[in-house]
Amino acid sequence: MRKRMVAGNWKMNKTPREAVDLVNLLKDKIDKEDIDVVLCVPAINLIAVAESILHTNIKLGAENLHYENCGAYTGETSATMLKEIGVKYVIVGHSERRSYFKENDVIVNKKVLKAFEYGIIPIVCVGESLEEREDGITIEKIRIQVKKALKNLTDKQAESVVIAYEPIWAIGTGKHATNEQAQEICFEIRKCIGEMFGEKVSEKTRILYGGSVNGKNANELFAMPDIDGGLVGGASLKEDFANIVNADIV
Repeated sequence: MRKRMVAGNWKMNKTPREAVDLVNLLKDKIDKEDIDVVLCVPAINLIAVAESILHTNIKLGAENLHYENCGAYTGETSATMLKEIGVKYVIVGHSERRSYFKENDVIVNKKVLKAFEYGIIPIVCVGESLEEREDGITIEKIRIQVKKALKNLTDKQAESVVIAYEPIWAIGTGKHATNEQAQEICFEIRKCIGEMFGEKVSEKTRILYGGSVNGKNANELFAMPDIDGGLVGGASLKEDFANIVNADIV
């Protein structure tokens, strides 16, 4: 039985003071033992949030990392830095990183491997554009992203990696894939992992859905057999995040 995960992706929002205020508002409502709750916050907020979630079951996540340990990479954050302050998860390959900062599948794979090198679990984002969906190449696009992102992983790493399916056309638009559309792609992701690492591994890998997840649609999405939770954007900045974490499976 895969443990449900709900991860918040704050993106470029909240000052450190605002971050602490939000965590204090939410933490009593989202401190769960049966669900992995992860707050992926801007780098400037990591230490403040780490201190705020002490003595809770809430886990600290980062939104990005560099694939080198150190060096002349102005503005970047290394896995060594993240590890030292207690980061447990890191988002890799989000569509905004791929689009705005030109990260390709090779870079995504290097970041995945670097995260695992330091014991940080990557949450690997995959997804298609509206044009790609309309052209009927969604599954092909997703399979390529998954195969390249997980290249050279061990079976143990593949079991613990988290894949987040986020259709690009549903991120921050108020639109979301139907339950059936989301399940179809998450099934294909699990099938692809099974082809790479075997069915026993794929049955342990957690797959999340992201794209306008909220307290009203979370329960039905999370009830799909291959959806193990959500990567939540805008709603993670509000009290509604607690409703998503506490969603009853229908």
